[in-house]
Amino acid sequence: MTDDHERIRDLIERWAEAVHRGDIEGVVADHAGDIVMFDVPPPYEGVRGLDAYRETWPPFFAWQAHGACFEIESLDVTAGQDVAFAHALVRCGGPEELAANPRTRLRLTLGLRRQDGRWVVAHEHHSFPYVDPDAGSGAAEESGVAEESGVAEEFGVAEEEVRELHHRWFACTAAGDLEGLMAGIAADVVSYEHDGPLRHRGVEAVREVCARGLDAAGDGVSWDVPDLRILVRQDLAVAWGLNRIRVEQAGGESAETWSRGTRVFERRDGTWAMIHQHLSSPHDPDTGEARTDLRP
Repeated sequence: MTDDHERIRDLIERWAEAVHRGDIEGVVADHAGDIVMFDVPPPYEGVRGLDAYRETWPPFFAWQAHGACFEIESLDVTAGQDVAFAHALVRCGGPEELAANPRTRLRLTLGLRRQDGRWVVAHEHHSFPYVDPDAGSGAAEESGVAEESGVAEEFGVAEEEVRELHHRWFACTAAGDLEGLMAGIAADVVSYEHDGPLRHRGVEAVREVCARGLDAAGDGVSWDVPDLRILVRQDLAVAWGLNRIRVEQAGGESAETWSRGTRVFERRDGTWAMIHQHLSSPHDPDTGEARTDLRP
């Protein structure tokens, strides 16, 4: 192995460790100012420039903080005199995701160039393979049909877009970013919330609900959907799962509650927007009270 191979391998491993630590300076180090990244979520034309590249990472760090991993499993490097590339498989996912699909791996390709006597990353490409949720775990691998189908690829990309929208909501909640929470919600949304009235019509009504929630929880609220499922068909998507909400309390303790959530999305002008939300908690048939103490 040449010195350049070793330098590039060390650069990539340091980058992956910085991603896992949530160290943004370590992540952007050794990247070219004109970096182009094709990421799992949009935009389709890629993220261009170091500033735009930097801005993509905070939502990922917030999601990763819930226990997800980012670990290089295999890494191969090919280096020329002034240009090099590397490809890797990365264990990337939350505990529940990897338990359900232990073979899931993020695919990573890096293009590097020698600049001012050192190697820098000029291109990154991240992707997950499409897995047909209706097929057995080995069926798609044996037939190759899912990977060869343009329709299947479209559904896989769309599912990741909707999933990334959830991750941005999770990150904005933790940051107390009300405007960020409103992104991805249709102006004509209809939401069935935990409390009255029977329905909330329009994004401004949902904004008021979110604002009250953030104000009541202060700076210590977060939520996620560990068992999030997404089904996409053409320009409609449905997502469902159990909402886990954590509120930090005095003394460093946290209170955790769970509820049920279903969300419907429509692709409008190429962008997914939530058009309906339905939240609920089971009720006790004897008392009629909501059971917020239940756990999965």
